[in-house]
Amino acid sequence: MQGGSMGGARPHPPRTSLVQAWRWLGFVTAVWVQAISGNNYTFSNYSDALKSIMDLTQLELNNLSVAKDVGKAFGILAGLASDRLPTYVILLIGSLEGLVGYGAQWLVVGQAISPLPYWLMCVFLCMGGNSTTWMNTAVLVICLRNFRRNRGPVAGILKGFVGLSTAIFTDICDALFSGSASSFLIMLAVMPFAVNLTAMLCLREMPAQWDDSWESHYFAFFNGAAIVVALYLLAYDLSGSHSVIFSRVFVIVLLVLMATPLGVPLHQWLISRREKPREDLGGVEAVDSTPLLAGKTEAAVLEEGIEQTSRGAAAEEEECLDAAAAAATTAVEEEGKRRPAIGEDHTFVEFARTAEFWVLFVAFLCGVGTGIMVMNNMGQIGEALGYDDVSIFVSLLSISGFFGRLAAGSISEYFIRRAATPRPLWNAASQVLMVMSFVVMAIAPPGSLYVGSAGVGFAYGVRLAITVPTASEMFGLKHYGLIYNIIILNLPLGSFLFSGLVAGLLYDAQATETDSGGNTCSGAHCYRLTFVIMAAASVVGLALDVLLAFWTRSLYANIRASGQPKKKARGATGRSHSFAADSQHLDVGCRLLGSLCPRRSPADYSPFLLLLLHEILQGLAVAEALDLYNPSEELLKPIDDACREMADKGKSSATQETTQGKNTSFAEVVAQRFLSHGGKKSATRPLK
Repeated sequence: MQGGSMGGARPHPPRTSLVQAWRWLGFVTAVWVQAISGNNYTFSNYSDALKSIMDLTQLELNNLSVAKDVGKAFGILAGLASDRLPTYVILLIGSLEGLVGYGAQWLVVGQAISPLPYWLMCVFLCMGGNSTTWMNTAVLVICLRNFRRNRGPVAGILKGFVGLSTAIFTDICDALFSGSASSFLIMLAVMPFAVNLTAMLCLREMPAQWDDSWESHYFAFFNGAAIVVALYLLAYDLSGSHSVIFSRVFVIVLLVLMATPLGVPLHQWLISRREKPREDLGGVEAVDSTPLLAGKTEAAVLEEGIEQTSRGAAAEEEECLDAAAAAATTAVEEEGKRRPAIGEDHTFVEFARTAEFWVLFVAFLCGVGTGIMVMNNMGQIGEALGYDDVSIFVSLLSISGFFGRLAAGSISEYFIRRAATPRPLWNAASQVLMVMSFVVMAIAPPGSLYVGSAGVGFAYGVRLAITVPTASEMFGLKHYGLIYNIIILNLPLGSFLFSGLVAGLLYDAQATETDSGGNTCSGAHCYRLTFVIMAAASVVGLALDVLLAFWTRSLYANIRASGQPKKKARGATGRSHSFAADSQHLDVGCRLLGSLCPRRSPADYSPFLLLLLHEILQGLAVAEALDLYNPSEELLKPIDDACREMADKGKSSATQETTQGKNTSFAEVVAQRFLSHGGKKSATRPLK
């Protein structure tokens, strides 16, 4: 620790021109990964071929789709690995698993080999389903950490492209291979592997950046590019049959559109090239440009303090350090016993003990389980209603899901900053749409499948985009990989309950046997009772979402308060910082500081402790101003009280000190300076 850090600029290595550009390049590759990782939603595109080749009943076919979704249950392994393995290893595991899982299905559907035993097909579908959990975990964990202050837009964009992935795969396969089921499966096996190779090189966790002035513009560009891609896919789907040349041109233009986000890292790189390397904080200016002392330098004050207290300083420092060690031990023990509040980092045991987690979990089950039922059974639903080709409905589900994800992420973020609206309230709104969609499909007027698939897809997309940042805001980012994969256990669970059991059993009860040994059902009655049950489950999810929104009002009020604009110095932008330390370590530091402050009067502090006190207070003020760390009121109160006492002593003795030609003591100046930064103001803000 050097004295120069107290007033001047702390040396900082020059910011390389590629740091920001590399962060955005990683986000671009993350978008590409998500655009090819929604293969779990494409089962309807080749389910009829599997059913025919393997002579399956509808219940057996639905259980194959359940096996695919059960693969997501093993996503817990990806969550555990996300804290222990590098990102590229996680992506590689997902790529290889998908290559094997979908490759085996391609061999069967393409009749390159004879049909495999039913149990073995379940294993390969499970592998294909599990492959996406490794990709999604790697992408979400890294991107949410890289863009902590824009979690809603990040989740909306990434999950939006997951929704588009079904349409991307379907339309490319239709354009190049005339919708062949075997060609579709080989695409599912090879394309994710190729794209993940790119992400392995570019996607990594980057240090937090102070300058987020461009983030909103960049995210708006990503949203615009995604909307263009979605409308382009929708136009292709609605334009009817196409010639071979037209289809090839469509694919080329689609690939160009998917590459347009590369303009963001390119733009950031060009901007960085024009900027001069900046130093660390610009000293105290990063928080407050006012000098610590008027008419007297900090170095002079510190030198004076050293001269006044040099005698006996060593003994005093040893005594204080012993007290500090004891206080730190007590603080660590107290911190270990304290249960984290909603908004702080939670371990598995801690968040599993909260009622909020289980309400979020069951509400997610009601929302995604009903949506998966429609996705997995779209082929048979369309057949029952008299449609020979359901690809338009599969694409409609995908594209409407994309718009739901994209809109939910950005709109929910806007209303949090504007009115502290809890995110779960948007999940409740999506459930209203889900209920209405199932009612329409149960009544089955002409065109009901168009309306129903669009409504279910949009509501399903909202649910995914809202739940991802909600979980991180409630339980923290430290163990987010595990939290995310536990929540998405609802995908296989919902698939089993709503698709495998309810839809499969009710369909078979209505169906008649075919000559080949399978069964079939025609008419609106085939799925009417299923749709009614789905609507009832959606009502349960709606009630739970409203309850969770009520419980999290204070959390989102704190998030809104922490996101208010703060005064920054000119030199504070573009700096990577190391304040992303564990919040609990900083809490222990606060408790230690609080135990030291009241022990003695300001004049009794040695220069060593004065310098230490200044550094800690300065760090807390900087962290608070940048919204990187916001101590609770319990932690700040002893520090705040001690500083006020110092400041009051300084004011009461000002006349006497002026008469004697002395200035306010350094400790009192530090106390006044800390209070000028807001002090307890940050107590209203959540821990990050």
